[in-house]
Amino acid sequence: MKVLISQKTAQKLLFIILGTLIYAAGIGLFLDPNSLAPGGVVGISVILRHTLGGATGTWYFLLNIPIILIGWWQFGGGFILYTFIAILSNSVFTNMFSVFPSVTDNTLIAAIAGSILVGTGLGTVLRAGATTGGMDIVVKLLRRRYPEVKTGTLFIIVDLIVVAVSGIVFGDFNLAVYAFITVVLNGRVMDYILYGGDEARLIYIVSDKPEELLTHILEDVEVGATIIEGKGAYSNRHKDIIMCVVKKRRAPKLQELIRQRDSSAFMVITSASEIYGEGYKNIRADMV
Repeated sequence: MKVLISQKTAQKLLFIILGTLIYAAGIGLFLDPNSLAPGGVVGISVILRHTLGGATGTWYFLLNIPIILIGWWQFGGGFILYTFIAILSNSVFTNMFSVFPSVTDNTLIAAIAGSILVGTGLGTVLRAGATTGGMDIVVKLLRRRYPEVKTGTLFIIVDLIVVAVSGIVFGDFNLAVYAFITVVLNGRVMDYILYGGDEARLIYIVSDKPEELLTHILEDVEVGATIIEGKGAYSNRHKDIIMCVVKKRRAPKLQELIRQRDSSAFMVITSASEIYGEGYKNIRADMV
């Protein structure tokens, strides 16, 4: 019997496998060999391996079983199926990488390199619509309750508990500090993977030539714009205010265009860290 998989499903599975491979490389080649517990279930697994023996990937798989059952109840079979695939592949890849010696014995380098890989892998899996299990499911539940808090921030809060425990178990304050650095970097890298691409500039333009500027903005810079009706408080004159949201790398081009077309224009430029809508993030996808 021939099983057909849609292109969308195949692409999703590919990103999950790729993400878990990157994630496991960070754990197996950098963090685990240097006794760095990067928070969450994988951090607990590292602690258990160094205290009770066994393989980190195997502990990771066993600890995820009860959490998977909770996730099945809350999110349904489709979500958990992909998450189970991520957990299984992550466990296998972690054990596979643990066969190789640590890439570095320098704890700081291991913390930085490992956290970059873990954050990148985790962000890739989350963007594919799955998780790597463990605290990812807990964080996904927290996102439903506190949607205004970023995913990376929630991971940091939850993971600090595991970091504190690792410091006590290993009896080494320095390892706890390095593990904390790992947790923070994980969150930053993951936030960049999930959110960083849409960092933008919000620009308000008040000009006596709004029609001319608007034409060049739409055609030359190729960004959208909105006209806001206003009135000068001192002159009492009607003013058309152009509002633009432009990605950070293209903002200088827009600023230069305004300077060339109307050097007397009044501009207000501010940062916009989160943008929802066409060309940016999907608000529905980000809230799940």
